Amino acid sequence: MFKQAVFSDEVSQDLGRAIAVCKRFGLQGIELRSVWGHKAPQDIPPADVERIRSMLAAADLDVCCIASPFFKCNIDSPEEIARHHEILRKCGELAHAFGIRLVRGFTFWRKGPYDKARILDLYQPVLQILEDHDIVLGIENEASTFIGSGTRLADFLEDLDSDRVGAIWDPCNVLYDADDPETPYPDGYEAIKPRIIHVHIKDSRPNAKGEQECCPIGEGDIDYEGQFAALFEDEYDGWVSLETHWRAVALSKEQVDKPGGADYSSGAEDASVICLGNMQRIIAKVRPA
Repeated sequence: MFKQAVFSDEVSQDLGRAIAVCKRFGLQGIELRSVWGHKAPQDIPPADVERIRSMLAAADLDVCCIASPFFKCNIDSPEEIARHHEILRKCGELAHAFGIRLVRGFTFWRKGPYDKARILDLYQPVLQILEDHDIVLGIENEASTFIGSGTRLADFLEDLDSDRVGAIWDPCNVLYDADDPETPYPDGYEAIKPRIIHVHIKDSRPNAKGEQECCPIGEGDIDYEGQFAALFEDEYDGWVSLETHWRAVALSKEQVDKPGGADYSSGAEDASVICLGNMQRIIAKVRPA
């Protein structure tokens, strides 16, 4: 069976609060992004890395993934790309500090038409970094980047053809991709299923303006009963990590696209407690006897 986690900053900047919520819901791990005011994982200093290790060990919790912002950058800027190569190296070192290999990545801010060949070319040096640091990159489908759907991500990974790179499947992110629409479950999931190495969950529905806006798990447009049933049926044994994104007061687009820090975590704990409760009720409903 899959394991359950929550993003650290989808509860609090205070790691102790995030740990308390994990224990309350019987989660096995945390996905590490921003903590104690460090806005991104690559910014966490060594002393705080050791502090995190100690606190998680005492709570018998694992880090499931380093939620880096790798390649959420301008495809036309060699300087930004070089900086993001360094972000990947730092996040690889951080992953090893927690005894894991999985780091999250993306496919550049979506500006202009999708040019798969160009992105594939820009990923060639990345493959060497992954090899040199013995890490695995999970590319997340993300509508603010060039690859937002399961189908497009599956096609990209097929052409990239590397056992160092897999898919982080986020069904909700598909709802925000007006340029490459698909039904997240079952269509997107079936397309990307063979490549999935990690799963993020959140939920969303149209607001009064007809724009997608995050909401509690199970109250939006994602068929989570079907999605979780499929994960059971397909014997997925990786992690399912809650990336809530919903707050009583909606986050701005800037906060959603570039999450992290104290403002981002404001109101997060109450929202994540609701979402974890909903998530676990759905899981219990569809879990095979």
